[in-house]
Amino acid sequence: MAITLAGIAFITLVGWRFTPRREENPTNSKLFSVGEYVTELRIPADSPHAGSTLHSLLTGAGDEPDIVVLALIRGEERQAVPSTYKVLREGDVLLVEADTTSLQTFLDTTGLELAHQALDDQEEESGSEKNNDSIADEMSDEDSAEDDKTASVRIAKGELHLVEAVIAPESSLVGQTANRLQLRERYQLNIVAVARLGYLPLAERGLRLGSTRNTAMASGIFLASIAAIVTGLLAAPVALVAGAVAMVLVKLMTAAEAYKSIDWSVIVLLAAMIPVGQAMETTGGAGLIAAQMLVLGENLSVASVLVMILVSTTLLSNVVNNAAAAIVVAPIALSLASELQMPSDAVLMAVAVGASCAFMTPIGHQSNALVMEPKGYEFGDYWRLGLPLTLVVTVVAVPVIMLVWT
Repeated sequence: MAITLAGIAFITLVGWRFTPRREENPTNSKLFSVGEYVTELRIPADSPHAGSTLHSLLTGAGDEPDIVVLALIRGEERQAVPSTYKVLREGDVLLVEADTTSLQTFLDTTGLELAHQALDDQEEESGSEKNNDSIADEMSDEDSAEDDKTASVRIAKGELHLVEAVIAPESSLVGQTANRLQLRERYQLNIVAVARLGYLPLAERGLRLGSTRNTAMASGIFLASIAAIVTGLLAAPVALVAGAVAMVLVKLMTAAEAYKSIDWSVIVLLAAMIPVGQAMETTGGAGLIAAQMLVLGENLSVASVLVMILVSTTLLSNVVNNAAAAIVVAPIALSLASELQMPSDAVLMAVAVGASCAFMTPIGHQSNALVMEPKGYEFGDYWRLGLPLTLVVTVVAVPVIMLVWT
């Protein structure tokens, strides 16, 4: 509690000033935008594409045109994402998504016309005067806003929903084609675009994960497990596993989700490091290192020894997994405590605190790495806040450990 309060106070009052503030890359913020350019194109009466398929229209416009057909409107009939083998007719309206450059090229190649431009031409013949000489005029801000409004209404009437999805590594869709899966025939799903990148920036969504009831229930189960440990009713492994099983039983998660949430890489790492820690203790390696530390700090006080253990563990946990750091340092700390006649609980608490304070590198803990890319941090940025925060933790932790455990 003391460390938590001190850390929050430091970051709130002073620490936030140590984190660099970099402007977001303007190119990254606009990589993907859903529905930014939605336009209606009409098949004119004399179009050579009348009577041909949509596939023929798209392939005739060149290789892989940057045009997405969202819907086909034929009178009162509206068909969301029509089949590429749909036969087009005179007067059909295609609802497409494209940028202005691709749209201009597509119009020049296919001879299609903007739907509202065709209506304006008819009005001009009946006495209305309006200049529609270029696509740039038609895509002015006012006209684009009106097009988007009309498109939105027609999409709503046609019950068309655009969804961005990511194919998971273990998905059954991997290696399959849309035709083989019969997505359109079986599920009325149509793939309108595919992006393959090193990373995929999705459009922002207003999304609230979970619910108040589920959060309260999960928190209650977790607190009950902690209470069982603190009171000595159950051992820590038994209490925590029982809590996880309880979350499955009350359907906060499925058994498959619980299985997938296990970080197997950490388990394998611990399985490999536990024998290393045991070997250091049984072979005398921990005692040898402790003896060397004892020589260096022969006249050190209890507080200084705790600082040495805590800082050493902290430095190690910034480059390896924190649990692995605790496993390696714990036998050394116990040997040192035995030589100095110090309580073992005190040195073990110093190890536990040090292993939990990996603030100076992005690789010290997964939480550090998670914020690195979104905020634009660099490797060297972490020590600016991490170093003073570690000092705060050390200054607060050592007196409290001495007060409670020595």
